[in-house]
Amino acid sequence: MTTTRPWTLAERSARMNPSVIREILKLTESQSIISLAGGLPAADLFPVEAMREATARVLHDAPREAMQYAASEGYAPLREWIAAELASHGMAVDAAHVLVTTGSQQGLDLVGKVLADPGSTVAVESPTYLGALQAFTPYEPRFLSLECDDEGVLPEALAASKARFAYLLPNFQNPSGHLMSEGRRVAVIEAAQRAGVPLVEDNPYGDLWFDAPPPPPLAARWPEGVLYLGSFSKTLVPGLRLGFMAAPAPLYGKLLQAKQAADLHTPIFNQRVVYEVIKDGFLKEHVPAVRARYAQQRDAMKLALERHLPPGCHYVVPKGGMFFWLTLPAGIDAMALLPEAVRRGVAYVPGSAFFAEAPTAPTLPAVAAPQGGAAGFGAARHPAQANTLRLSFVTVDAARIERGVALIGALLRETLEAQKKA
Repeated sequence: MTTTRPWTLAERSARMNPSVIREILKLTESQSIISLAGGLPAADLFPVEAMREATARVLHDAPREAMQYAASEGYAPLREWIAAELASHGMAVDAAHVLVTTGSQQGLDLVGKVLADPGSTVAVESPTYLGALQAFTPYEPRFLSLECDDEGVLPEALAASKARFAYLLPNFQNPSGHLMSEGRRVAVIEAAQRAGVPLVEDNPYGDLWFDAPPPPPLAARWPEGVLYLGSFSKTLVPGLRLGFMAAPAPLYGKLLQAKQAADLHTPIFNQRVVYEVIKDGFLKEHVPAVRARYAQQRDAMKLALERHLPPGCHYVVPKGGMFFWLTLPAGIDAMALLPEAVRRGVAYVPGSAFFAEAPTAPTLPAVAAPQGGAAGFGAARHPAQANTLRLSFVTVDAARIERGVALIGALLRETLEAQKKA
């Protein structure tokens, strides 16, 4: 018998890599590990009763319609609600240009499919959302990292990019937590317009502000030049995988065709349930409670960092969102320290995963974890960002935040002492 290899992978598949965050999350299933790693919303705040009641109404009022195929654009009443909500933030959006997606992650994939060619330049913040890098990478762009400060991307870096498009997260950025000021937004739009660089604005965290709402979206200032992505995952629930895009008219048709090819439509049952929950103003009551909880946990992490981090660590206290971004003393490799951190009972996300300069995902050799869990982590992918890490404060209570940060702080102090003796 002749043995043949039945499957040949496409060359583009070699560019696909596992999510470092998802690999780390496998470790944290054990309750013995304090996970400050994942960007998961707090599950105890999910509006279970409201979802249950909405599901019952959908099954009573339109059971067959909710179980049938549906329009690729999305459920019309939901699209109209989204357009009205965006209008309240200063965006002039026609519901006809709203596309409901299966999570905003699908929106990123559609952006890559429609806008990126092999070798085309895609500009991203440095650091940037790991999931966007994963979504764009199969389409073989050349990533260009844009220099940023505590207010976000520098306008002069954007102006010099000559990119096909620039991907930006102005509100409580993942992973840095930075909020782009109103003045910076004006400067960024002016720079993008002068350079002819359109923008993809991703806004999953904009409603999670603690002190004051963020300035108007970039899309409100340049409607024809900004493609806007939003999500219900952080304000409602992530499990229904419901996101949306508000696209300039010239892009909408191709994005819709790409969506049709991907999955025909986002599950209509989920869309109807979400609409039933939100149509009468539920989010105006629910989201403030989420904000209040997250603000308390932000404060708990701030105090823990002040108490336990060694000298030479730097961070900016986020004004919203879900994350602290730490820069550690030079010479510390957060990826290399992760196995020992996990052994001691705490997990974080090494910052190197969020930089486009890193060409591939790290090789993850197996390491032991408490209570038999296992995963593995190699050295940082890009040495220049090895001394960074991301901490999430929304899924653990104040006591566990305190304990987790104390464990990280002790490990960092021991590492610095060992470096002095070396």
